[in-house]
Amino acid sequence: MSCPVEITLAALRGRWTTLIVRELLRGPHTFSDLAAALPDLSAKVLTDRLRQLTEAGVLHRHRTVGWPSTVRYELTPWGRELGPVLQAMWEWGARAEQAAEVAQAGQVAEAGQEA
Repeated sequence: MSCPVEITLAALRGRWTTLIVRELLRGPHTFSDLAAALPDLSAKVLTDRLRQLTEAGVLHRHRTVGWPSTVRYELTPWGRELGPVLQAMWEWGARAEQAAEVAQAGQVAEAGQEA
């Protein structure tokens, strides 16, 4: 894989991956924090995506010593560099949503004129 876009998409592959990164951009989270923030995401998929992101070097898994021990997930510096990428995706999505609404309103107006 030599295309930078393909490399980025490979790191963010999977339906929930970008949303997990979005949550971690806000700061470290435990598994249960992430599960609560993304209630439609199953525990199995969350576990798989966290493992995938860890293997890709996007996040660190920190286990604290003590009782009870806790595991926190935090973006690496490399992972934090995805912030502007996700911001650009958010901005594009917001513009696309507005364009779709304008197009929908135009179609409704045209349909009203034809009747």
